[in-house]
Amino acid sequence: MTAPVTSLTMPAYQPPFDIPPIITYAVPAFVLLILIEMIVVKATKRGRYEMRDSATSLAMGLGNRIMGIAFGGLAFAAYLGAYQFRLFDLGWTWPVMVACFFAEDLAYYAFHRIAHERRFFWASHVVHHTSQHYNLTTALRQTWTGTLGLNFIFWLPLVLIGFPPLMVLMFSAISLVYQFWIHTELIGRMGPLEWVLNTPSHHRVHHATNAKYLDANYAGVLIIWDRLFGTFVSEDDKEKPRYGIISQLGTFNPFRVAVHEWVGIWRDVRGAKSLREVLGYVFGPPGWSPDGSRKTSRSIKQAWAAQQRSAAVPAE
Repeated sequence: MTAPVTSLTMPAYQPPFDIPPIITYAVPAFVLLILIEMIVVKATKRGRYEMRDSATSLAMGLGNRIMGIAFGGLAFAAYLGAYQFRLFDLGWTWPVMVACFFAEDLAYYAFHRIAHERRFFWASHVVHHTSQHYNLTTALRQTWTGTLGLNFIFWLPLVLIGFPPLMVLMFSAISLVYQFWIHTELIGRMGPLEWVLNTPSHHRVHHATNAKYLDANYAGVLIIWDRLFGTFVSEDDKEKPRYGIISQLGTFNPFRVAVHEWVGIWRDVRGAKSLREVLGYVFGPPGWSPDGSRKTSRSIKQAWAAQQRSAAVPAE
């Protein structure tokens, strides 16, 4: 292990090129593609748009940018602090950048999966799933509490390994921009690319509330992690995805969308009767309850699987 480094200004750890504000530069393209999709949906009747829903998604995206400016420095400070204790000195070389691309994508998979499996992280991420429509504006429906909800900790191992913080942030931004275009119902399957990349088909499954599709396809850019770790489910032409969350919010109020799950956690914790219940409500799976009376993804899938087995048994 190398000794802690007191300076981050050494040329080896600075990018050899200027990194543009990738997400900011992508915004005009986002707007143009949304307008094009709206026109195509109206002309072909493929896909759905609901203006209040889209307005809420845009408001959530704007709030996400504002909160990022306000609190993003906390995450970056954490990366810089961790980087002082890195295991290796990895400079800005092509092999390192290729490795960082794969490492960042794996970190995103880990974050995304745990954000669905643990309620504390779900409280921020659920915002992205609250729309009952699936179009390009849905991609902009982002959390306001991600940094305060400690989402950034899943990328800390990368800077501890030795990937420069700016490199990690660059690939994280590229991943976020990539994921914009897969939020659409206008694009079907994409042939051999379906084996490697996260595509609209794969991500429709991820956003679906159908029992068959729950807890699947956590990919960022590459679908290989889902295939490797057993969380891949392919889209079934016979079962159209239904979007949203298990208990639909029924509101377009962006403030309620932003904090509803945090409020739910607080209410549950206030009524908890033991430390076990507190921990279950905060860090258990979404829907956890002491007596098992609430629905979780696992219980929904188990009930669906049992129903499928029952239906498969021929009547005597």
